[in-house]
Amino acid sequence: MKVVLQRAKYASVVVEGEVAGKIDDGYVALVGITHSDEETDIDYLVNKTANLRVFEDENGKMNLSLKDMNGSVLSISQFTLYGDTRKGRRPNFMQAAKPDQALALYQQFNEKLRAEGVRVETGQFGEMMDVSFTNVGPVTIILDSEDAKKK
Repeated sequence: MKVVLQRAKYASVVVEGEVAGKIDDGYVALVGITHSDEETDIDYLVNKTANLRVFEDENGKMNLSLKDMNGSVLSISQFTLYGDTRKGRRPNFMQAAKPDQALALYQQFNEKLRAEGVRVETGQFGEMMDVSFTNVGPVTIILDSEDAKKK
């Protein structure tokens, strides 16, 4: 499972001309799921998302976590994170989980973040979405649950 976190001071997602979700101060989280992902992958990434210290404190140092600053997450399902571009010019998405599996794990990721006390807004799974945000810093962090398995 992969999550790309982009620190944002404002973010919104529009589906079919309607705002589906919006946040102030937090992360835009692009969430990609592969075939072998399971609950331990979700737990690792929820913990990192909620507790990673990349928000500035009163001294301008990145010492605060999302939970510390009572931030929110705009969570967007993103199967293209598993695009393989090693051959040719068109990405191969065979490593992305099938929609039914991906939807269940994506929803579980969002619910576990909410259980951590994080406000979570989402787009609409499987739909074309227009995501707008202001990346602060800019700060972009790539999380991969495979990293936890390498320890």
